Amino acid sequence: MKKLLLVMAVAITGISGATAQVFKTINSAEMVSGYMNVFELPSNGGGYVFGSGWGIADLNATFPTSTSVVFSPNTIGDPASFWYTPSGQIGALGNKIMEANLYAQDDTLAGQTIQFDGTVSSFSLATNSAGIPYNFTAFIRDFAPDYSSVNQVIYNLNSTGDFQLTLATINDSARHVQWGLQMSGPDIWATDASQLAAAGSATVEAIPEPSTYALLAVSAAGIGAHFIRRRRR
Repeated sequence: MKKLLLVMAVAITGISGATAQVFKTINSAEMVSGYMNVFELPSNGGGYVFGSGWGIADLNATFPTSTSVVFSPNTIGDPASFWYTPSGQIGALGNKIMEANLYAQDDTLAGQTIQFDGTVSSFSLATNSAGIPYNFTAFIRDFAPDYSSVNQVIYNLNSTGDFQLTLATINDSARHVQWGLQMSGPDIWATDASQLAAAGSATVEAIPEPSTYALLAVSAAGIGAHFIRRRRR
């Protein structure tokens, strides 16, 4: 009996090593980076305008706790017609599509499989007053060293519930590995309470890391199935 248990322990170690994943979830200590891409409205051609690093608060993302984040449509404080039609005021329409990215980056994970899990605990995102929708997604990205190309997986978050993404990243220490959340849609004047309420928001919370015992149980189950198949041959 002892010999059998020893063989199974070695097999479990081998399987878990072959399928090991780096588990990530919502964590304010890791998700410390923000980037905003700005586009023209679809009615103006939808072209790319610019992109730059932004602070998390400027994305309209907040962490009520270290394991939960709330996203709402972007509010630009500049009343210029570049941002609003006719200008920044209650009742004005946003004049740009704001693609707000909140993410963690750890380039030492290049070559490993990343799993990003979470749960959307609250979701009320809709459209702005002109009927342009707000899109909310989770992502894992594996960028080339110069950011000229990217391998990525994207999960559309359009209701409450759990999500899970997995990406096997390229084994190159010069690449850039990111995971996080993205909100995309037109900006709203910050004091326009009516438009902000109608546009809604989304709250995402962490999911605990799978326990070691649960992973061992899964591995053991897989071994059992493997043994059965061998006996049937």
